Amino acid sequence: MDKGGDLPNKQDFNFAHDTNWRIFRIMAEFVDGFTFLSQYKRTVTVFGSSRFDENNNYYQKATTLSNMLAKDGYTIVTGGGPGIMEAANKGAKEGKGQSVGLNIQLPNEQRTNAYVTNSEAFNYFYTRKVMLSFAAEAYIYFPGGFGTLDELFEILNLEATGKIEQHIPIILFGKDFWHPLVEWIKRSLVEQHETVSQKDFEAMQIVDTIEDAYHIIKTCKPRNIHPAESEYKSLDEKTGGEQ
Repeated sequence: MDKGGDLPNKQDFNFAHDTNWRIFRIMAEFVDGFTFLSQYKRTVTVFGSSRFDENNNYYQKATTLSNMLAKDGYTIVTGGGPGIMEAANKGAKEGKGQSVGLNIQLPNEQRTNAYVTNSEAFNYFYTRKVMLSFAAEAYIYFPGGFGTLDELFEILNLEATGKIEQHIPIILFGKDFWHPLVEWIKRSLVEQHETVSQKDFEAMQIVDTIEDAYHIIKTCKPRNIHPAESEYKSLDEKTGGEQ
């Protein structure tokens, strides 16, 4: 009798690299991520370099801004690591607010910073990136490297293509860092080659003070992340609640 049937030999089967197993793992990360984040309201996602320490000016400003937002009832969401992520989580925790980290599992085991009060770990960068963009009422970008730039252009593209609501603030903190890049986008992409529209270009807002960033977030239009609910409500009103 063939006890094994069509199942692979456990010694020969690599769960981490089997295509079918990987698909289920990706699905599980999406399900777990959406479920995890759905418990939080009024979230603000903070991005920035993992290389800044507490003596850095931007680290300190990220801490202060996140502290102010947390005291106003906002949930601060970061990638859960060091640098700006740690600064934002620190401000949120010290402000007695929700301090959330969406950590990435790396070969060198990126640590979750000590100021995260609730976290979710991801194996894939792209599932984590979806979660970082999900439901936020504002995106704040402090100076950073390739990862921060990747996340910025991802959000800009999602707004430009209408995949997320186009009124959500995209705040670039630090004129000395962001101005050269924004000027290049304006001259080359918007004016010279016309590959980016003026409207999409204006989705970015550069600020240099905590007060300006705070004001933008506090006065922005709340995000509707459950459009289907309003559709069902409208349908109920038309049908008198009959199904």
